[in-house]
This record gives sequence, structure tokens and C-alpha cells, in this order.
Amino acid sequence: MNMKNSVIARVEFYFKGEKYTPSLEIDLDELMSRNGSLNNLHHSIATANNIDAYSYEYEMMLAEEISFEQAEGMVAEFIVDGQLDLDSFGVKWSEIQVLEKVRTIAERCVGVKDLETKPKLKAALITAYLAGMEK
Repeated sequence: MNMKNSVIARVEFYFKGEKYTPSLEIDLDELMSRNGSLNNLHHSIATANNIDAYSYEYEMMLAEEISFEQAEGMVAEFIVDGQLDLDSFGVKWSEIQVLEKVRTIAERCVGVKDLETKPKLKAALITAYLAGMEK
């Protein structure tokens, strides 16, 4: 099993002359498994920090970019200068999930523990798995 992907997401903004820096530790694996994407992070940060989604404070927060820090797992590879490439991370995370499922199938059904030694079988299983997901 892969290392857990987690990160601290933080937004810095000013409201009524005061600096705010609400943050949230995010388990990206759990969030991706549940939602299939990393959308609405501003809303998640606001909710965790008791910021009303219908407030001017929330609107000020939405105007600022989220910065990411203290990354654990492969997500660290997708953070540059505090910015997370959400799309690239999502694609890589999804690829890893498919590969883990295919590895389990290969070991259980045909006794192959290392799919890297059987690239044609690996490609065939991935193709079949993805085709099944399209339905």
C-alpha cells in the first residue's frame, strides 16, 4: 500500500483590517476516494474554520489562492512554491488506484505478483479494467 497523501491547505486573506490564515489538514486519499476530485477546497477550509459560506469574510477568502505545505506522500511531487497542480495529482492518483486494483486481480486470478515482469498482461488488465469502468 502506498504512503498516505496528506497536506495542509491554507488561505491567507484580510478581512476588516485583520489578517486571517485558516487552514485544514487534508487526507487527499480519502477526499479523492469520496469525491473523485479535489474541488471545493475553499469551502472545506471555511467549514473547518467556522467561516460562513454566505459571509463577506468567505468572499474575501475565495479571492485568494490556497497554499499547500507539509505534504506527505507522492503529493509532494506536485507542489511547487506552495501551489498544488491539482489536475496532475488527480491523474497520477487515479492511475495508481487502477494499478493497485489490477495488481490484486493479477495475483488472485493468475498468480502474478509482479506485473512489471509481465508488461503485456499488465496492459491487458488495465485496458480491461478501464473498459469496465466506462459502463
